[in-house]
Amino acid sequence: MRIVQKLYIKLQSYFKSSLAINCHIEHRRNILKIIILNFSSPLEITKKNHFILPALCSLFFFLYSFSSIYAQQIAILKYNGGGDWYANPTALPNLIEFCNNNISTSIKTNPETIEAGSIDIYNYPIVFMTGHGNVLFSDNDSENLKNYLISGGFLHISDNYGLNTYIRRELKKLFPNQDFQEIPYSHPIFHQTFIFKNGVPKIHEHDNKPPQGFGLFYNGRLICFYDYEADLSDGWEDEEIHHDNFELREKALKMGANIIEYAFKN
Repeated sequence: MRIVQKLYIKLQSYFKSSLAINCHIEHRRNILKIIILNFSSPLEITKKNHFILPALCSLFFFLYSFSSIYAQQIAILKYNGGGDWYANPTALPNLIEFCNNNISTSIKTNPETIEAGSIDIYNYPIVFMTGHGNVLFSDNDSENLKNYLISGGFLHISDNYGLNTYIRRELKKLFPNQDFQEIPYSHPIFHQTFIFKNGVPKIHEHDNKPPQGFGLFYNGRLICFYDYEADLSDGWEDEEIHHDNFELREKALKMGANIIEYAFKN
């Protein structure tokens, strides 16, 4: 109770002294800093009240996600370990353009880059991650990314071939008691504006394995979608990069749009 009262006093003071209610990004950063810096110490987040930080982050999402001009923005996750987090540079801009034209989104066409340990990750309802190689999350990265996900954020991981071993290992740091679950074809993520009765479409072939969609869930909500053996984001790239035909690229873009549409709705 003292923690909540402490938060109320600090936020009340901040609102009185600023234009925070206008939800500009800098004001939202300041509010989140008040939450993080004042309520994330080991003394205050004990076994008894460990829910405080995620709950406060959830409150932050609720208050500002709908009215903010950043409510429909997407960021690319930059990670350590040596893997090429920057792979497929034309993919996400192309997907965003497709979404803005086909599912009535208004996403900024040049996505920002965000690190897993940054509090600014809370400014983005969806974070996208890809690459071919090693991924390494520090303890701070893991804690912050976990709090982001369970507080309302959404992570889409697109295996660009070679990511699988490393991302599974690192996500165990976030959720040690949970494994990726294969998502059934009946799940709503495959039945948004575009219908995929057979799940994730196959874009590029590597190991003669079927494409799969995996997920992590928290309290019944899908918080992370992982497309594996599909190379989904390769299909979003400019045509001259992989020379995929129109039909294949369209399938990839439609599935990507479904993921974004589902994440914004849930």
